Formats: sequence, structure tokens, C-alpha cells
Amino acid sequence: MLEFANPYCFLLLLLPFSVRFLSAYRHKSDSVFVSFFSQLQKLSGERPKGGAGILSRDVWQRILLPLTWVLLVTASARPEWVGEPIVKNRSARDLMVAVDLSGSMATKDFVMLSKQLDVVEEIKQVENNVDRLTAVKLVLTDFSRNRNHDRLGLIVFGDAPYLQVPFTEDHTTWLALLNETEVAMAGQSTVIGDAIGLAIKHFEKSEVKNKTLIVLTDGNDTGSKVPPIEAARIAQAYNIKIYCIAIGDPASVGEEAIDENTLKRVAELTGGSFYHAFNPQELSGIYHAISELEPELFETLIFQPRSSLHFYLIILLLLLHLTYFLTNLAYVRKGGEALSGSQLPSDSQFSPDSYLMGDSAGKAGPGQEQAGKDIGEKNKREKDKGIKYA
Repeated sequence: MLEFANPYCFLLLLLPFSVRFLSAYRHKSDSVFVSFFSQLQKLSGERPKGGAGILSRDVWQRILLPLTWVLLVTASARPEWVGEPIVKNRSARDLMVAVDLSGSMATKDFVMLSKQLDVVEEIKQVENNVDRLTAVKLVLTDFSRNRNHDRLGLIVFGDAPYLQVPFTEDHTTWLALLNETEVAMAGQSTVIGDAIGLAIKHFEKSEVKNKTLIVLTDGNDTGSKVPPIEAARIAQAYNIKIYCIAIGDPASVGEEAIDENTLKRVAELTGGSFYHAFNPQELSGIYHAISELEPELFETLIFQPRSSLHFYLIILLLLLHLTYFLTNLAYVRKGGEALSGSQLPSDSQFSPDSYLMGDSAGKAGPGQEQAGKDIGEKNKREKDKGIKYA
């Protein structure tokens, strides 16, 4: 579809019509002064009139001049070819998942059906005990498939937090890197506060308004540089909502004991929620609940590619003038007159004395009139003597 970026430029097409209200340009040329102007006037029988040469245009000039103006105005209007709209959905939420990889995640106290362990092959439905990390991976796989328009990130933490996957819309890669994680690969401890701090650092680079962090752990903070509650206050300042999920046995003691009070306080400060999952079904239900609380958000972007066409008009204009110039030059070299600019007097202004007058108005000055009288008296005297002067 053809569109013009500056359509108001077409008003300039009316500008040449204003020339009609201006007087014609008259080209003046040199003339010869004669002292016998009066005699020439009597012999020619013409009365002095004002005369001027008018530059006439040939046919090609009459066509090229208006065409040049139309092409220049059209090029100034910036013609553009607009392509078909391209629609793209962009994520409006960044969602970071922080997974605890401490040694306690190897505890096999989650019971899952075999079809949940392998959704590709059909295996008889028998109960199987799996470790907590495997259960988390399976539930997160289902969770990510329902977040098609969210950018997902992944942090793993143990003795220290590590960014496993930065924010991405490539959920296949996200799942692949999640499945590569192993228990204790980040250490045996649990630094929940530092994991929240690392998430805040990466959320700072995000341009979206909706920022969500899901922290999944089976223990308590055992040595973060920043306590979890202090990290939550910082997250609150950045409008980051935190959902805390505790898994495993709440009766655990020592480093494996779950500090529910701290996790609840973290969620409360940031406007999130706290959940406790004792089995895979509850864990899956928690993620579904989070999906309902944080529905998918995306922005629809519509883009129409535009290609400017004004330079084609400029090239066409240059070619037309170059062709005209070369044709005119070749014609002159062959001995003919130029195709343009022939100086011809107009019929209404033509007079034999227009090139012989003393001035452009065709009127002799006082000196010329006196010279004419002197020549007349001399001719009369010589006539009496039988001598005739022409």
C-alpha cells in the first residue's frame, strides 16, 4: 500500500499558477543608435513602439518543466510502500524461579506415579519414591508449559546463589538447563537471602513492570550475607513480588528445619504468598494457584515495514534532464540551433525599428531630432544645386 509521509507538500503544486498573476519577463538586448532615425521612420512608414525579445520554449521544455515540478513535490511528500502488518506478542512479565540445591533436596520422600516420571513412554502406573529435586523438576516442566508468554529465569543456590538461566522466552532451553541441575552442585548450605539478592540484581535490568520471584526451598537460611527479610524489603522497593514454597517434612530439625515464619514474612512484605507442599500433587496445585494469581501478560506489537520510494523519483528526474541536455548538445554540434532559449520578438511588439531605436521605447532623443533637421536642410540646399544625397 502506497502512503505519503508528508502529504501536505502537495499544496506546493498550486504554486506555479501564481506566476499567471506576474508580468511577463522581457529580455532586453543591445541596439544601434542612428542619427537619421526620423528618415528611417518616414521611409519605413512605421511608428515607434516599445519592443523586447521574449524567450520562447520548445515542446520538450513545455513538458519537462511541469513534470520536474510534479516530481520534486512528490518526492518531498516522501512516498512510502507500506507492507503487511507484522503482529508480535511480547512478554509483559519476567518470572524468576530460585531452586534450592542443598544436600537435603536428595531426600526421597516424594511419591509420584511412573507416568509422571516419563510422560513419553507408557509405563504401568506403580508408585515410585523420588527425591525432592526430581519432583520439583517435573512440576516446573508442567508449569513452564503454561507460561508461553512469560520470560523465565532460573537461579540455583546452595552455599552461594548462581544464575543458571537469564530471562528468556526460549522455554525449551530453560527446561534443558533446569534438568541439568544436580543436588549439591551449588553446595550443601541454603542461602535464601543471597538468592533473593541475586534475583533483584537481574530484575534491575528488566524493563517490564510485572516482576515475580518464586523461591523453592526445603530448609532455612544458613549464612546469607543479606538476611532474607532484609532482602525482601529491598525487593519490595523494586516492586518485586515473591512467592515462597516450602517442601518436605515440617518436623525436620537442624539445618534441614523449615523456617516457615521467615518465608511467610518474606512473602508478606512483597505482596506474595507462602505455600507448603508435602507431596507432588500439592506442589503442582501450588504452581497452578500461582498461575491464577499471576496470569500471563503480554503486549501485542504491530509493525508495518516501510520502504521509502522518494529516491526513485529523484533518479528519474536526473535521467530526464541528463537526456534532454545530451540531446540538445548533440543537436547544436551538428550545426543546428539549440532546442531551447531561442530569442524571438513577439508579434504584438515587433517593429522594424525595434533594433535601431536609440532606446528601448523607440523614441529619438533631442540630439537625434536636431541632427535630422540639419540633414534635411542640407539636402534641400544641395537639391537646388542638382546634387542629391541619399
